[in-house]
Amino acid sequence: MSIQKTYEFIKNAGTYYLATVDKDQPRVRPFGTIHIFEGKLYIQTGRKKEVAQQLLANGRAEICAFKDGSWIRVSGVLVDDPRREAKASMLGEYASLRKIGYSEDDENTMVLYFKPGTVTSIISSFANPPIEMQF
Repeated sequence: MSIQKTYEFIKNAGTYYLATVDKDQPRVRPFGTIHIFEGKLYIQTGRKKEVAQQLLANGRAEICAFKDGSWIRVSGVLVDDPRREAKASMLGEYASLRKIGYSEDDENTMVLYFKPGTVTSIISSFANPPIEMQF
């Protein structure tokens, strides 16, 4: 259930911020794609982007989203999934990606999932105690 609750919070927030590591420098940027496929939490990016190269070099990442006075932090290890089925599933949920050139058959579309067993998800607010979930 924790993966579903995590997914719903991020999906409803609309935008989340992904933190990666570039050598010894943290990098943060906004993202909007979140998806569950085969019981794993996925994100999407372009393989040609710097963020993709950072994640391939060091998969440790954290995402953060804020909605209605609460925020979520999800940390873990992101793993590249080059399978056509994984890309097609993500693109099925985000048809807008096809309009900007992503395809399950192109070499640029990249989907990554949080490696099970490495993920900690914490929902926090100033009004309630934090809810910690692992998956």
